Amino acid sequence: MIYSCDLRKGFVYMSVFAKTEAGFYRAIEPVIIVSVSQTTELHRAISETIARGNPTIPTPHYGEISATIPIILKHAGVKTWNAFERGSRCWMIREKDGTYQIVGQREGEYGGWVDDPEQTTMFPSGTSVDLVIDRLIEILQAAAKERSR
Repeated sequence: MIYSCDLRKGFVYMSVFAKTEAGFYRAIEPVIIVSVSQTTELHRAISETIARGNPTIPTPHYGEISATIPIILKHAGVKTWNAFERGSRCWMIREKDGTYQIVGQREGEYGGWVDDPEQTTMFPSGTSVDLVIDRLIEILQAAAKERSR
């Protein structure tokens, strides 16, 4: 399973990541937006997003993908990834066989996000999802404080 949290201008954006039949992931509704300072609401929102899982959807045709504005951009009120990524940070939660990790992202050499090994937190097998969420919230709130300085 894979989940994404984007921090932008004091708000955390989360959407369900659906896995296409072709095997790639695509953000779909619902998109939840929560102030990074609202710890209880943020925990609930992340928990609900994880509980939705990664549903499988039909693979969209290339024209469908290129003709639609990515869902997160609509909710952020911007038209391009470049505009969204400017001033934002991203973390992924990944789970495989009951083992979680939080993977911070950094800007890739050619744009977009890539995994940053220096921002990766591995959890021992059997760690509860609530502890993973609590750690992610700590990371998000620390990053938001760092930005506001």
